Amino acid sequence: MKRIRIFISSVQSEFTQERIMLSQYIRTDVLLGKFFETFIFEDVPAGEASPQQVYLSEVEMSDIYLGLYGNKYGYEDAEGMSPTEREYDRAAELHKTRLIFIKSLEEEKRHPKETALIQKVERDIVRKTFVDVEGLRTSVYASLVRYLEEKEYIRWQPFDAAFDTNATLDDLDEEKMHEFIVAARAKRNFPLPENSSPTKLLTHLSLMDEKGRISNSAVLLFGKRPQKFFLTSEVKCVQFFGNVVEKPLPAYQICRGTLFEMIDQATAFVMDRVDLAVGTRSEGNTASVPTDFELPPDAVKEAIVNAVCHRDYTSNGSVQVMLFRNRLEVWNPGQLPYGLTVQKLTIPHKSLPANPLIADPLFWTGYVDKIGTGTEDIITLCKEKGLKEPEYHQEEDFRVVIWRKGDPNRSKSDPNPIQIEQDLDEQVFQLIYADRKISRAKLAEKLNTSERQVREAIERLLNKRIRRKGNTRGEWEIIKEAK
Repeated sequence: MKRIRIFISSVQSEFTQERIMLSQYIRTDVLLGKFFETFIFEDVPAGEASPQQVYLSEVEMSDIYLGLYGNKYGYEDAEGMSPTEREYDRAAELHKTRLIFIKSLEEEKRHPKETALIQKVERDIVRKTFVDVEGLRTSVYASLVRYLEEKEYIRWQPFDAAFDTNATLDDLDEEKMHEFIVAARAKRNFPLPENSSPTKLLTHLSLMDEKGRISNSAVLLFGKRPQKFFLTSEVKCVQFFGNVVEKPLPAYQICRGTLFEMIDQATAFVMDRVDLAVGTRSEGNTASVPTDFELPPDAVKEAIVNAVCHRDYTSNGSVQVMLFRNRLEVWNPGQLPYGLTVQKLTIPHKSLPANPLIADPLFWTGYVDKIGTGTEDIITLCKEKGLKEPEYHQEEDFRVVIWRKGDPNRSKSDPNPIQIEQDLDEQVFQLIYADRKISRAKLAEKLNTSERQVREAIERLLNKRIRRKGNTRGEWEIIKEAK
């Protein structure tokens, strides 16, 4: 099959790094590399023809014109026009597909002619904005996948870019989207203003297409009830007494909601159950007490974020967070990208997100560091804590192992029996609060524990927080409202 040729146009001095990155990325990506080839300034050999003749000829031979516009207008010919604008005009004249990406930083420094060029482009086609190299790559990826689908080169899309639901804007939470913009502006200088509409935000993040269709990623990131559409998009958290998987379980929780909410819930589940050393106020300081978690919180969160961000969402499996006496394991259904090995995760490596349209919003809010240092950071943080080096395993699923502190047989690592009872009581109460007709057998099934433990929990709750309404098969009645 003849490959689709992309002409990458820009002011050469302004976008050297971006042009080279895009060309290499498109040529080496498992999907895009099968369909596309690129032309950039750096590919031009020395010759007698003028560069402008070469570029215009390449535009004519290409199928797609991909323009990177910023603040500089570039060299002007005798008629006062830059090569970039001439290349765009030739592509428009020949009705080429045009993909335009505009860098939205320091726009007040933009050359007046560059502003005029951008305004001309905006009258013709829809363009995208970007702030950095990673954001550009994400937007180009989404645009090229959409091109392949529209031209029917492929009849499927990667999960994060696909439209597998009939979700509409009514299924998304406008307040969550506003909170995202506020957080992203504070964390990474997100370019959209706080009062941006949901449509503008989703379009900017490539989560909505020109037809108004909502992508799978948008539902997972901002949905009112994401699990209504994707049942297995949840994080299962469980604590074990020992170092092997066996009942009874001290604690069990299924985290649901948006990806942001699940990450926060799962991280809290772990940090609430590892050892916490509390110091004393230093002399003259009455405002704070020093605390020291057994596991570095940032390493725990990074492992969970990676699992949620990079998992295979087409799998019937879910992310699992398992806290053993001597270690933490975080599993996700998925495979490492082609060319990346568990060994390479421990050294500097490229960032190759399995779900770029999910990774991008997580980056803007500080959940993800897109330069590929996350797995190295986990190792560094654990070593600084004096812990054994974490491990990465790729088997049927991908697994991260973070080792806990000290002697695995130390008595202080054993879960507190009173706390275990309280955790189980609270879980039973919350399930009863949600379903007043739920049976003991159903409670045991949902909590993955024995009916005996459920019965004992109910006995502790009876006449304090719940009671039976009617006979033994009647409904539960709440005495004390849920917290």
